Amino acid sequence: MALKHEATAPHHSVQSALRVLEIVARHGTGVTAAELARETRLPATQLTPLLRMLRQEGYVEQLADGAGAYVTGESLSRLGSAEHHAEALREKLQRTLDGLRDSIGAAVYISRYLDGEVRITDVAAGPRTPAVNEWVDFRSSAHASAVGKSLLTQLDVNGRRDHLSRHKMARLTSQTITNERVLLNRLAAQPATVPMLDLQEYAVGTVCAAVPITAGAAVGCLALSLPVEHAHRLREAADTLNRGAAPVLLSLAI
Repeated sequence: MALKHEATAPHHSVQSALRVLEIVARHGTGVTAAELARETRLPATQLTPLLRMLRQEGYVEQLADGAGAYVTGESLSRLGSAEHHAEALREKLQRTLDGLRDSIGAAVYISRYLDGEVRITDVAAGPRTPAVNEWVDFRSSAHASAVGKSLLTQLDVNGRRDHLSRHKMARLTSQTITNERVLLNRLAAQPATVPMLDLQEYAVGTVCAAVPITAGAAVGCLALSLPVEHAHRLREAADTLNRGAAPVLLSLAI
């Protein structure tokens, strides 16, 4: 399976975050924001919100030493531990998803394309933010769901055709695209930086959005679902989701 890599804003943010974390780890006794600016060559407009995000996520801590130097945080130490990495990653992703669910007011998901199939691997839902009813297996409905279409956009054309050859494009609602050529054209025209939307294509009564979170060779996406009566919030919610993708990507990259 070949991948089609396109840089998005969250990816650029993660690359910068990894550079910052590398420098912080190298300065065991702490490094100031001014020193980080010099070493990373990042402007304050990028570095300041990046450091804020890293503090909120527990990747760095700020010392009360007058200079406000930064040192490695607990989350980075836990994720950096080979022995407990899988458990720490699972817990970190769940906390991040729970936070996104509460801030957006929608059920939130992580999906990955594994062994040629769409799989939902992590979910944050609740009484006020119910998860979408999987009335048709997500593995066979990539053509209709925001999750599936977002994952397919990250494959090359042959990868997309291979997937569609193994899964019949069934009509799930009146909005579902069932013409392969039409779907492939839509996927090819989808900008990498724009959230993929599902406007009742998978299920009547539900709208969804998804953004790519490809880390290395692993294809993934971050998604949300809303009842159709909240469809007026979908684009704003999708933009918030897109901004929230960086912490998820960072956890996967460490």
